[in-house]
Formats: sequence, structure tokens, C-alpha cells
Amino acid sequence: MSDLQTPLRPKKKKDWVDYLVMFRWVVVIFVALPISFTIYFLTYLGDVKSAMKSEKRRQKEHEENVKKVVNRLKQRNPKKDGLVCTARKPYIAVGLRNVDYKRARHFEVDLSAFRNIVEIDKERMIAKVEPLVNMGQITRATVPMNLVLAVVAELDDLTVGGLINGYGIEGSSHIYGLFSDTVVAMEVVLADGRVVRATKDNEYSDLFYGIPWSQGTLGLLVSAEIKLIPVKEYMRLTYTPVRGNLKELAQAYADSFAPRDGDTSKVPDFVEAMIYTPTEGVMMTGRYASKEEAEKKGNVINSVGWWFKTWFYQHAQKALKRGEFVEYIPTREYHHRHTRSLYWEGKLILPFGDQWWFRWFFGWLMPPKVSLLKATQGEAVRNYYHDKHVIQDLLVPLYKVGDALEYVHQAMEVYPIWLCPHRLFKLPVKPMVYPEPGFELHHRQGDTSYAQMFTDVGVYYAPAAVLRGEEFNGSEAVRQLEEWMIQNHGFQPQYAVSELTEKNFWRMFDGAHYEHCRRKYGAIGTFMSVYYKSKKGKKTEKEVQEAEAAILEPAYAEET
Repeated sequence: MSDLQTPLRPKKKKDWVDYLVMFRWVVVIFVALPISFTIYFLTYLGDVKSAMKSEKRRQKEHEENVKKVVNRLKQRNPKKDGLVCTARKPYIAVGLRNVDYKRARHFEVDLSAFRNIVEIDKERMIAKVEPLVNMGQITRATVPMNLVLAVVAELDDLTVGGLINGYGIEGSSHIYGLFSDTVVAMEVVLADGRVVRATKDNEYSDLFYGIPWSQGTLGLLVSAEIKLIPVKEYMRLTYTPVRGNLKELAQAYADSFAPRDGDTSKVPDFVEAMIYTPTEGVMMTGRYASKEEAEKKGNVINSVGWWFKTWFYQHAQKALKRGEFVEYIPTREYHHRHTRSLYWEGKLILPFGDQWWFRWFFGWLMPPKVSLLKATQGEAVRNYYHDKHVIQDLLVPLYKVGDALEYVHQAMEVYPIWLCPHRLFKLPVKPMVYPEPGFELHHRQGDTSYAQMFTDVGVYYAPAAVLRGEEFNGSEAVRQLEEWMIQNHGFQPQYAVSELTEKNFWRMFDGAHYEHCRRKYGAIGTFMSVYYKSKKGKKTEKEVQEAEAAILEPAYAEET
């Protein structure tokens, strides 16, 4: 079993912020949950109204809204107005980092109307959608057709624009890659007001490969065409308990979806793992199944989407006592299995939220909108979460997952940990996120000649030291974690709180192609740089100007 030792830390004296956090559930119960439910309901009605429109009308409205964006951009005076930002309020973003760049002078462009599914083309197997369409909206439209996006990020609120400009993953990513890898075409409004359609093989192919991870700093995404795949009515899910040390758990996880004999028939449609302790985890593999198969005598159907159901991560944990078991979950409910509990963050937000009485009587109100949680937490609580709470994803090569688990245990001791594999493709250009050079020569487990298998190590929760009332320096822990990722060819999604300096940001990400696109498409002086947009803390007007001036001497230059 694991021989890891828990670091010893001194006890921490409680202050008033600790008590604010401890009783924050009062605000969540009486403010965040009712308002969230109302917003969800009104948004649903808006989605229904949109779906009732003809495809021709949706396309016409889209074209009219694009013209408004172009006209708005042309109103900007570069000498007087600030850099271009969307008009969306800073707290609305699902990510946990501070979006304080909007506190500096900026020129707003309203994209709030871009929330429609423009077209679902069954022949081309493409969904054309606008950037504010979210995952819940898409699956409501496509699953009844036995179709889904090739990669459906788990949480309902995640939007297409955020997933393309940033980062998105799902249990099917070991086949299809990250969310941005499933995009066929992007419609983008450039800094000069031109509207272009970028694909991997047209004249804007460099822009197509440059937009993922750019955080909207190359242009304004106004629609995307995304790959659809055929599915069946149910997911046949197998829960397999595994015990051992962290390296052994990592190997069992790799074996669950990447057969050592290379037999592709053994590769499941879906895979994820949850590590509950340093010695225990549950591997989950799924295959799509028909309604006829699911309803056969003896098969167990589990509709996990009902509000009163046990939270999914706790349900999966039962395999540690029951042993391996199989059940059938309705496809749409499986895709959004982590939404109601926000993985396991719901347990911190509402300590009693997982209790049967709360689930039965109030579970229908869950989850609170992340944006509302951020809007109601205040500066002191926000800073507390940045330093005493971990919301991080480590994207690391599959063969380094065991090392990553051991590092996270020593540095943060956060459980459960989510594992989800994804392919990182070798592309014609070198984008910000890329496989290890020469990976294909090593023939490691899960790798192919065209893609290296990576894994998202999701670390979400309060560190054990904080739960024990001990001192914990979250900022320093994140800085060390980021350095570990840089040394191990890992990447940090930009929604997370980051301590990266500009120099280290470009040590982690490759900036050459990104800067090429910035210059070619006139983004410099119109949109802020991706590092500046991701940077932690408040931004002043002076910092905006200095950041744009410094772009002429790229920070990604080789270290001296």
C-alpha cells in the first residue's frame, strides 16, 4: 500500500473569514439557490422558444446579430477607447479565477444574443451553434435524435465559446480529444470587423489552430460547427474498485481504457476514474447500449438525473464495498452526471446537501449557479477560497499520472481526485498546447503515431490540512504545482486560479503560433494578450498599456 507520509503543519487560528465560510450555506440556501433555479427556468423557456423557430429564421437572426457586432467594433476609436471585451459581467464566467481585467478601461461588445442552436445537420453530422449555447441546451436538442457532440463537457452551464476558447473535456476524449478538437469550423469577427470562417484546411487554418486556449484574444467567436456522433439510449456503465498505492491505481486506470495488447475493440466509449483515498479508487468504463438491451430482465437501470438520487461520486464509491457492478444510465443523464453536485464541490458549499432529506425536499433546486456563488461571496471570501481551496486541473501525459497523484498528495492532499484521459493530437502547426516532442518513438501505453494520450488530473476541494484546521499556503502550493507541470510537460487550464508569471506562462505554453496569429489578424492593440487576461489579481489601465507595449518583445523568448 501507499508509503506516502502526510506533511505536518502547525494549527491555524480561526478568524472571522473562517466563520463566514463556515456559515456561507445560509446565503446559498436563501439567496443563491432560489435565484439560480429562477434563472435556470427562464433560460430553459428561452431555449424552448429558440427551438420553436424555424432554421431559416435562426440563421437570419444570427446574420443580423453578427452585423451588429461588426458595426459595434467599427465604432471603436483605438486612440480613446480601451481594449475590446465582451459585455458579460465578470462574475458570470464559470471559471474560478478573478476576471479583474474588466476593471480597467475597456470597450464592450455585447454577445448576449448569441445563444441559439442555428442548425443540426444530420447528413453532415454537424451542429452549428452560437458561443453562448451551453451543454445542457445541446443535449436536450440532440439526444432525442440519438446524437450528441463528440465531446460533451459534464456541467450543464459550460458554453461552447468557453470550451473552444479555453478548455473542455469529457469521458469520450480518449477517442476524440479535447472539445476544441471536435470543432469543424469557426466563424470569427476579427479586430478590423471582417467576418471569416476558419477551418483546418482553408486560408484561415492558422487562425483555426490558434483560437483554442487563446481566451478570446484573437477575435470574437460568433458561431462554431461541431462534430456529432450517433449514440444509443443508454450508457452501460461498469464500476470497478481498485486498491493499491497511487502508482498502482494509476496503472489500473490506464489499463481500463488503453489495452496493453493494442486491441481497439477493448476500448470503451467512455471512461473516468475517481481516486477516493491514497489507496482506493473506482474505475468507470461505459459503452452505449440500446433501450432493448437496458430493459432486459436482470439489468439494472439507474436514472441518476432525478433530484433525489445519491450524488454520482458517492454512488460510484459504493463499488469499494459492493465490488464490481454494472448498470444502465439514460444517455443524457449520464452526460450530466456531475452537474447537480458540481462533482463534489457541493459538499463544501452545502455540508448537508448530500443528505437524503435535503435531496428529497430541496434537491430540485440544485445546483447553485457558479456565477451567483461568485457574485455573493465578497472579496474576503473570494481571497479565502483562492488560498484555502484548490480548483485545479493538471493535464499530464498518461505515463506520468502516477507521479502526478503522488505529487498532489504530498503538496495538497486533496480527495477525491478525478481522472479523465484525452488525446493530444500532433497537428500541422504547434499550438499553445502540444504533445511531447518525439512521443511517437516511445510507443507508450495509449499513444498512437498521431496523438499522445494525456490525462486530466482534476483536483477540486479543500486540502486535508485546511479541513484539519492547519496552516496551508495555497498560493505557494499552486506556484510549486505549476512548476511541477512545467517540468513534466503538463498544462494548466486557464479557468483555474494561476500564480504563473508571464515568463513561466510561456514556459508552460508555446506562444509562437499564437503571436503569429495576433500579428497577422490585427489583435494587438484591440484584444488583450492571453497571459494578461489570465493573470491573477486586479489590472489597472497602466498595466493594460504596458502589457500591449511589451508584446513587441514576446515573453516566450528563450530563457537566457
